[in-house]
Amino acid sequence: MKNTFYLIISYISFISAIGQHGKVMDNLTLDSKILKGERNFAVYLPANYDDSRRSYPVLYLLHGYTDNHMGWIQFGEVTHIADMAIKEGSATPMIIVMPDADTGLPGYTNAISGKWNYEDFFFNELMPHVENRFRIKKEKRYRAISGLSMGGGGSFLYALHRPDLFSSAAPLSASLGPQSLEEMKDFPYVGYSKKEINQKVFDLYSKINNPLKLVDKMSKKDLNSVRWYIDCGDDDFLYKANSLMHIKMREKNIKHEFRIRDGGHTWDYWRSALPTVLSFVSKGFHQ
Repeated sequence: MKNTFYLIISYISFISAIGQHGKVMDNLTLDSKILKGERNFAVYLPANYDDSRRSYPVLYLLHGYTDNHMGWIQFGEVTHIADMAIKEGSATPMIIVMPDADTGLPGYTNAISGKWNYEDFFFNELMPHVENRFRIKKEKRYRAISGLSMGGGGSFLYALHRPDLFSSAAPLSASLGPQSLEEMKDFPYVGYSKKEINQKVFDLYSKINNPLKLVDKMSKKDLNSVRWYIDCGDDDFLYKANSLMHIKMREKNIKHEFRIRDGGHTWDYWRSALPTVLSFVSKGFHQ
């Protein structure tokens, strides 16, 4: 009888454990003085967040061009994928912050024109706000960044501009920005109209916001202070730039993982990448 009782208790505990789910708060807002308006963002909280007092590591997860803070929730299935990775033990419980970089001028950079300083907003307003509002560990070791396409480029830029803040960076199918003057004239998120773009503007933009040029200028020590995971599909139109980044890092002896997998610039590809990203950044949290 005693054995039967313990079996029942164990079964109930097992059912309770597998039924636990994280939750997403997708209608959060922050009043930004830098961007002069209300900004949207979403947050994934792991299971039992409300029942515990512990603090958690954080992953900033950036969306692509034409999406917003809902992209990873609606199309990326972040809640289900994070829940599964945490339950299986391949990822540690973490908080995932998903900002909106599509309201106003799209993009994660500060516009050289000064019209739109999204990067300043991210570091000076969004990060302090969420890391004080939620129980987030504030040390570099417990902070990571990832994103897709435009957000992959943002992941590169933020980790390159502030290697002191991120333990890991995992750009997916990263857009590395315009690589020529002509390309910049057709680029959708640089903060300029075509008639405002000239060689001087392109050179200044590239100096500050081109990840390929930033890697050339940065010290090996700073670059290696971030764990890098770079992933792009073999049918992706951004394959060349991501491959060039791999070559640059390899020539400079920067430790990084580089993956070219079967696939294109699609949500199927990014959903398949997310479990590996969660596992990769978790290893950084535990190092």
